[in-house]
Amino acid sequence: MIEWKDKRDFWIIGAKVVDPEAGKVRAGSILIQKGLVTDIVWQKSVETDLPVLDASGYYLSPGFIDIHTHLREPGYEEKETVETGTAAAAAGGFTSVVSMANTDPVADEPSVIEFILSRAEAAGKCRVYPVAAVTKGLKGEQLNEYYFLKKAGAVALSDDGNYILNSQVMRNAFEYAGYHDLTIISHCEDPFLTEYSLMNESFSSTRLGMRGAPAASEEIAIARDIALAQLTGSRLHIAHVSTQGGVELIKAAKKKGIPVTAEVTPHHLTLDETMLDSYDSNLKVNPPLRSKKDISALRQALKDGIIDCIATDHAPHNEIDKQVEFDRAPSGMIGFETAFAQLNTELVASGVIELVNLVRFMTVEPARILGLPGGKLEKEAPADLVLFDPFEEWTLKKRMIRSKSKNTPLIGKSFTGKVAGTFLGGRWIPND
Repeated sequence: MIEWKDKRDFWIIGAKVVDPEAGKVRAGSILIQKGLVTDIVWQKSVETDLPVLDASGYYLSPGFIDIHTHLREPGYEEKETVETGTAAAAAGGFTSVVSMANTDPVADEPSVIEFILSRAEAAGKCRVYPVAAVTKGLKGEQLNEYYFLKKAGAVALSDDGNYILNSQVMRNAFEYAGYHDLTIISHCEDPFLTEYSLMNESFSSTRLGMRGAPAASEEIAIARDIALAQLTGSRLHIAHVSTQGGVELIKAAKKKGIPVTAEVTPHHLTLDETMLDSYDSNLKVNPPLRSKKDISALRQALKDGIIDCIATDHAPHNEIDKQVEFDRAPSGMIGFETAFAQLNTELVASGVIELVNLVRFMTVEPARILGLPGGKLEKEAPADLVLFDPFEEWTLKKRMIRSKSKNTPLIGKSFTGKVAGTFLGGRWIPND
């Protein structure tokens, strides 16, 4: 455990430094002054009169960035608040999170964006970047005023949770978003194909007696939005890709030079539909857990750069909502506090990807997609960093969860890799 009292100016020494932009892990020391990284010294010790934090035995990297989260405030404070959500994010190594617009009221007015930012500043656990709704009330009909939403602090646009069915509305949204240099994040799902669905459509859904959502529901929606991105030249980011067919569509679009990026969640990389034999409602997510074949395709797409980054889709629901019959439970699971450990255990420790690449998918790449600050080790940048031990073994217990909701199927699971804490603008936030 790291014990540290905040200092204005200090060195971090002894850690192995993960530089995701350079693709290297090496010994290094970092000087932090007035909340900024002011010097990076590689492969040698430093002589200094300043305070020193000895992080020997740990790895140090840019703080993780999550570009798909649900903080639930305003409107659903019984599930999560900005304060509890950002505390959970910090415990998981995140120094920046992007919050979706499906709050109540919906984030379709500047006042809602400003409220979220003020709540994040008061909490002080990590940086929050709000997403504004594409359409009024997430109804897919009338466009919002993007200029004023961006001016208030919105970094992107999304009706996440809903798919904009009207293609003319979506075309207009792309053109308007492009004019204001904003990316549209699309929840790609044809709702007519997924109505009343509970899991992936497959032999497993038939065997379990649950209506399934076909992979085509995602792929049809992805294809339409890619076509509109090509038509308008505006940026499209596809949320939570879950199917092999979706990967192929994105791969073809990138070959054509269409401005499209994509993300994948930790649960779609590590959990599959056969786990629903337990009827655990914490495994009910949207899009649903898919087949092992889809998981293999998603992992390969991440390695090949077809999928650009990892995002948690952290979706808190309280126990009253989740502890019901499977068909009545809402979709979603929390992910802030387990994302790194889950991926380090399933992908890095097993040799699927290297640690430096996992860090890249959680830092440099998400920052690049939305043009956010952070994600890199560079001088004069805010000292937003994460300290972790990729070899520490631990077991998740319910009492350890900082999120207000506990809806995860990973309670009782053992992991390799644990976050010790984060630095936010040089201020130490321990995970203890």
